[in-house]
Amino acid sequence: MTTTARHKSADSQLDLPGQTHVAEGPRSLDGMYIMHFGFRRTLDDFVDGVRRTPSTEAKAWRAMAAYWDGFATALHHHHDIEDVAIWPVLLEHADAEGDAEGRETLEAMEAEHSVIDPSLAACHAGFADMVSHPCEDHRRALDVRVTALREALGQHLRHEETAALPMVQATMSAEEWAASETYAGESFQQRSIPFVVGWVLHELPPEARRRMFAIAGPAYRVLALVLCPRFERLHRRAFRHAAGAPVA
Repeated sequence: MTTTARHKSADSQLDLPGQTHVAEGPRSLDGMYIMHFGFRRTLDDFVDGVRRTPSTEAKAWRAMAAYWDGFATALHHHHDIEDVAIWPVLLEHADAEGDAEGRETLEAMEAEHSVIDPSLAACHAGFADMVSHPCEDHRRALDVRVTALREALGQHLRHEETAALPMVQATMSAEEWAASETYAGESFQQRSIPFVVGWVLHELPPEARRRMFAIAGPAYRVLALVLCPRFERLHRRAFRHAAGAPVA
């Protein structure tokens, strides 16, 4: 998959492939949009991989199961940041301003998260089934689960980008946004670093990659030199049967 970042100026928000809206404003939403790009890209990979990988390819299924756990952890952390440090702040502003539509949007954000979490767990169980007892029945069941999750998460990201992130720009102060970023850093699980560093950068367009290094700081660039090759090997093992996959 070849992708290109689209942006208007050095100060504009990122507009990445698959993104449904750009919420211009004073807060940099680069990190949000980069994560959304990764979630969309990864679920496309999983849907294709589950459909194309023969049930007899044990190594590929073990790699996909490991990849899934890393991806699911990243998505859980992303949603935790929103549930703890962003949506409640926006809800306070909405209620203070008597913004009934804003409250409805934020209640929908939480409700959508509550649908996605059990879907993640169902997919985890499906990958475990393919590792422990690979068969066509389990593969087809997993195809249904992963496809359903891609649809549910795609709808959620679209709703978030078009309705919730504009509220961030309109109502969150610099201090409130900084507090959410602090929580994101403090709540991040260090054991996730080996997967997440490479996962975030995988197929990320050049301008978004530049901004990611600016967000994360010099240490991230050093880690990327070490960890990206390891991640890319896992990606090739997991999706070697997917459309357009490089020869391992």
